[in-house]
Amino acid sequence: MSKRIRTKLTLLLAAMGPGIVTAFADNDAGGITTYAAAGAKYGYGLLFIMLVSTVALAIAQEISARTGAVTGRGLSDLIREEYGVKWAFFAMLVLLVANLGTTVSEFSGIATSFEIFGVSKYLSVPASALLIWWLVIKADYAKTEKIFFMLCVTFLSYVVAGIMVNPPWQTVVAAMVVPTFSPDAEFLLMAVGVIGTTITPWGQFYVQASVVDKGITAKNYAYTRLDVLIGSFFTGLIAFFIIVATAATLYVNNISIETAKDAAVALEPLAGRYAAMLFSFGLFGASMLAAFVLPLSTAYAVCEAFGFERGISKEYKTAPVFFGLYSVIIFVSACLVLLPGLSLYRVMLTTQVINGVLLPPILIFMVLIAGSKRLMGEYTNSRWYNAIAWLFTITLIVLTILLLASVVAPGMVEQLFKLLGLS
Repeated sequence: MSKRIRTKLTLLLAAMGPGIVTAFADNDAGGITTYAAAGAKYGYGLLFIMLVSTVALAIAQEISARTGAVTGRGLSDLIREEYGVKWAFFAMLVLLVANLGTTVSEFSGIATSFEIFGVSKYLSVPASALLIWWLVIKADYAKTEKIFFMLCVTFLSYVVAGIMVNPPWQTVVAAMVVPTFSPDAEFLLMAVGVIGTTITPWGQFYVQASVVDKGITAKNYAYTRLDVLIGSFFTGLIAFFIIVATAATLYVNNISIETAKDAAVALEPLAGRYAAMLFSFGLFGASMLAAFVLPLSTAYAVCEAFGFERGISKEYKTAPVFFGLYSVIIFVSACLVLLPGLSLYRVMLTTQVINGVLLPPILIFMVLIAGSKRLMGEYTNSRWYNAIAWLFTITLIVLTILLLASVVAPGMVEQLFKLLGLS
């Protein structure tokens, strides 16, 4: 291997992390549940939408990472400076509520994965919360990122489970390239859910903040772009195999599910004990990774927006707000999961609605900032790239409006389809 190739490989490995970790963390407990439910209810029908959402994820993450590398500042910092404190406060307030709810679902996923193996949540949740908190408080960014990479490897269990069920690959490939659409409101909700769990508001804040925290600049951004694209590819790949695994077993046997635990339990008699165990192991890894990343994303965003010191590599005394906020989110989320009467379904539904409200304005801010010559210089969005970014943003806005309409007034979307002659 030549010295030039070794140098490039070293730079690539040094830059890798923000894109891959953020993209993998998007496939959290709620995401796994959504993908599994999509496969169980609609078979391979949502694979095309999964492919499109993966492309949209790559574009969104690339814009966030490039903006962080060029400006050296996080997204919430730029929103405050470019659009004022009021917009920054609105974004942070909604992000804080949404991320708290989503972090609760991550600890719920941890509890569920252990319960499948007979371990009580009253043991698994406090132990996991303490471990997550201690590792971030005591470790620097480099060490924490290695832990994140180890958790990313657990997602490969879904690939193995998807191959073990031996699906009809010709049908699977056809479903990926041929769009499927239904005017049914439930199908629309599931489609929006697949997109919404792939592209999250917190993910855009985190990838940009971690690029800045890692010290990546425009000079070595080419390697970070590759990191983002690799992460997006594997996010789509994992989601693909979750849908395939449940479609090839649960859908063909007309078995519906509501949670990831339902999927793991239902897989056992159909695909064998090892497939169910792999599904459960993947749920644990996904929930742990997101339980690390989501509170960090929130702490980064809030501290950036209001000018507080932040960063994993900082000491507690130099960044008390950053670590304090991180600690509070971990503690409160873990405690909420242990409440006996809490409806986790309601928590996830409310979180989905809040994320739906937040995502479109965040995407608008991102595209506007990345298109600013004053901020981005020669790294600004090109004309065609800007057009594609706006197309995805507008599409997501329309889908979000339909989602919110379906949640608030379930019959509204069906009536709209009837008026348009689609049902």
